[in-house]
Amino acid sequence: MQTNYQELLKPEILHEVSGLSLIARVVVDGYLQGLNRSKSLGSGMEFSQYRGYEPGDDLRLLDWKMLARSGRYYIKQSEIESQVSVKFILDASNSMAHREGELTKMDYARILIASLSYLAHQQGDEVGLFALSEKNLATIYPKASIQHFNRLLQELLTVETTGTWPMSATSNERLHERGRKELIFFITDMYEHSDELSAFIKALKTSQNEVAVLQIMGQDEVNFDYKGTVTFEDLETGSKLKVSAKEAKKHYLETLQNKLKQTEELLLNQGISLQVFTMGEPLGETLNLFLKKRINLV
Repeated sequence: MQTNYQELLKPEILHEVSGLSLIARVVVDGYLQGLNRSKSLGSGMEFSQYRGYEPGDDLRLLDWKMLARSGRYYIKQSEIESQVSVKFILDASNSMAHREGELTKMDYARILIASLSYLAHQQGDEVGLFALSEKNLATIYPKASIQHFNRLLQELLTVETTGTWPMSATSNERLHERGRKELIFFITDMYEHSDELSAFIKALKTSQNEVAVLQIMGQDEVNFDYKGTVTFEDLETGSKLKVSAKEAKKHYLETLQNKLKQTEELLLNQGISLQVFTMGEPLGETLNLFLKKRINLV
């Protein structure tokens, strides 16, 4: 990758459609270049932007430049009629406003969704966005055009964190489209007051779809590198707690690991994947997860 995506993580870039689109292209194009250089991609990770021509395919979709170079007939994968409906469900509750440095969890959620949407678009898939909190903040049903991709980015930038997660979200039937191959990503920090998020996630899984949860965490949350006496504020309820960082660290890290393990086991039992994404880390594993889940559908 010629440009590291972290170099572009500036509010003035991230908060414009053109900037968010640029970040997505840098992330995905760099990742695909890495796959092309790799001699062994791993089980189930074969990937190409092309597939071989098959009898009955529309000749207008042939890549004539590839034919001239290789002497073989290929069709651009991005030009094939959509095979999968990819839906991004975004937790827009106020805990996603957690900030480290200049960026929030919501900013990283935008980066993840933009990058995965761009990769899906390259595959010819439909993409849609549903942002939820106490209010239904965004609803964009999946389509496959470049104009729709740009509209999704625009809508993504207008989503603001507010309130708590809706307790009635498990009954939201509009999130499922029966009879279609669906790949659903739920982007959240898994901050829940009881089990409202866990119940919602379990309701997403059907026998015909693939579901993955991307849990966004801050570096401070993962490492608890605080000093002295620290006051923590619940961004959703406003309640505050003052603790000694030194005394609280061991108990906090043990509790966190137990919670992450419990969540992973709960979701695995439902056939749902969990990936913990720490703010600022590379996105390669997330793109790997997308391709693996997609392969399971096609």
